[in-house]
Amino acid sequence: MKVATFNINNVNKRLPNLLVWLKESRLDVACLQELKCIDAEFPADAIARAGYKAVWKGQKTWNGVAILSCRGKPVLTATALPGDPADKQARYIEAAIDGVLIASMYLPNGNPQPGPKFDYKLAWFKRLERHANQILKSGAPAILCGDFNVAPTPLDIYPTTSWNEDALLHPKSRAAYARLLKQGWTDALRATHHDERIYPAFPKWRGV
Repeated sequence: MKVATFNINNVNKRLPNLLVWLKESRLDVACLQELKCIDAEFPADAIARAGYKAVWKGQKTWNGVAILSCRGKPVLTATALPGDPADKQARYIEAAIDGVLIASMYLPNGNPQPGPKFDYKLAWFKRLERHANQILKSGAPAILCGDFNVAPTPLDIYPTTSWNEDALLHPKSRAAYARLLKQGWTDALRATHHDERIYPAFPKWRGV
């Protein structure tokens, strides 16, 4: 199964780019983040004409996540990360496709830090840790895709001092990501590129 993730930063404005990407890459599954549209505005018809069925959770102006599949319609299993019923931000969606559980996630940015936005980021990470551990314990094949909004190591960002106070590089953010991997997940980027310094456009898109 060929799976990829794309922070699209407004799915309707970048729909032509998305359709070209799907055609050229011949993906089985595509995970999207930052749809920046309400559910009714998601371009499901255009995506269907490209050969993909989709599930999505939109939000006006911000956030929004989706999973696209050319292996039949994804079987929706969650439209929110468990653990906080009061959290209404559209940042997590999960579905089963051909026996594989796939999540598309858009973790909080956390800036400025310290402050409530950074606290929300760390709380979200803790909820993700709990849910990811439950998925692992279930024994089901699973992939966590998306924009983790963290540069886990110095290899994941160009040499810089201007970013030292950024939430994406904060030791607590990096520690949260490290705890996720310690559960038993594999960082797809590092498994493929090992110790190579690589950061496509911005150091935050990962899959585990």
